[in-house]
Amino acid sequence: MSIALSLHLLAAVIWVGGMFFAYVCLRPVAATVLEPPHRLQLWAHVFVRFFSWVWASIITLIVTGHGMIALYGGFGSIGKHVHIMLAVGYVMFLLYAHLYFAPFKRLKRAVEAADWATAGNNLNQIRKIVGINLVLGLVTVVVASAGKYLL
Repeated sequence: MSIALSLHLLAAVIWVGGMFFAYVCLRPVAATVLEPPHRLQLWAHVFVRFFSWVWASIITLIVTGHGMIALYGGFGSIGKHVHIMLAVGYVMFLLYAHLYFAPFKRLKRAVEAADWATAGNNLNQIRKIVGINLVLGLVTVVVASAGKYLL
C-alpha cells in the first residue's frame, strides 16, 4: 500500500504540478518575451517532453488507484471522496486524451509547416483544456487530502 500510495502521489504531483507551472508561470512569460513563431515552437517542444510524463502519470494513477481500491476491499469499502477523485480523474484523462490526439497533433503539424495562425489557434485550445484540467486537478488534490473529513 505504501508503494502504491507513494507512486500515486508522485504521479499526481508531476501532472498537476506540471500544469500549474506551464499555465501560471511559463505561459505568461513566453507570451511577453517571445514572438509567436518562437513561442509556438517552444510550446510544441515543451509539450512533447511534458506529455510523455503525463502519459506515464496517467497510467500510474489508474493502476495504483484501482490497486489501492482493491486493497481496501473494493468500491463498496471506499469513501465518497475516493469515488469523486476517481470520477474527476477519468474526466481529466478524457480531456487530456482529446488534447493530445486533436489540438496537440495539429499544433505540431502547424509548427512544422510554419503555419503560425493555425498553430496559435491550437495552442489556444490546449490552453483552455489545460486550464480546465488544472482546476479539476487542484480540486482533486483537495478532495483526496481533505475529502474524508469534508464529505
